[in-house]
Amino acid sequence: MENNNPIGLFDSGIGGTSIWQEIHELLPNEDTIYLADSKNAPYGQRSKEEIIDLSIKNTEYLLNQNSKIIVVACNTATTNAIKELRAKYDVPFIGIEPAIKPAAVNSQNHVIGILATQGTLNSELFHQTAEKFHDTKIIEQIGHGLVPLIENGEMNSSEMNKLLHQYLEPMIEANIDYLVLGCSHYPYLIPQIKKILPKDIKIIDSGEAVARQTKSVLMEKVGLNTKKHQGKSVFFTNSDAKVLNEILGNKYPVIVKDF
Repeated sequence: MENNNPIGLFDSGIGGTSIWQEIHELLPNEDTIYLADSKNAPYGQRSKEEIIDLSIKNTEYLLNQNSKIIVVACNTATTNAIKELRAKYDVPFIGIEPAIKPAAVNSQNHVIGILATQGTLNSELFHQTAEKFHDTKIIEQIGHGLVPLIENGEMNSSEMNKLLHQYLEPMIEANIDYLVLGCSHYPYLIPQIKKILPKDIKIIDSGEAVARQTKSVLMEKVGLNTKKHQGKSVFFTNSDAKVLNEILGNKYPVIVKDF
């Protein structure tokens, strides 16, 4: 099955580029359009209604660009809005939610930590997933302040280091053996997190699984891009493009546009 339309992705800012990178690596021939709604970041502190409205706005924009599938590259938007998006539109949606299952299934200590936004941890979908693993203790931690620092390019700042110590040290004391990153922004903090965590604690994020699911849905329902050359990737942001350009290594077009 052939479909040369682009894959659309959106996030509450630059974090979902961690998901885009995994998809781009797995499906290099696919054209992609990425929407960074940095003006409204972070979604994690907004109401469910606001998150749904923002997700609809982003979806409409991507559909107007002829996206054949939409990746909600944001944990908060997935856990709060994907049900409504799927009910409203015919296009397939790929969501991203915290990878609790692989952490819980593989945990030897039966204690795992999850670092996520308030919007994700408070969501019905998160609680439904967490409840399936009764024999695993889940240490939940809201990552207050992390997304704004990442959006400002302050991944290595002393303020970031201070917050990460504050959030991770109680998890270490609780004897976690897996840390689940429940926000697509957080993979950019892995180098700093590794400096704080003992080496035997494994870090899990959802990027690779989301890429595999995207490929699977394209193959089964939508169609792959059959062109043999490298796909084109375009990025839109409604805020300053500096940090987004830095994360992408200044290799791709970044268009500043109000949406």
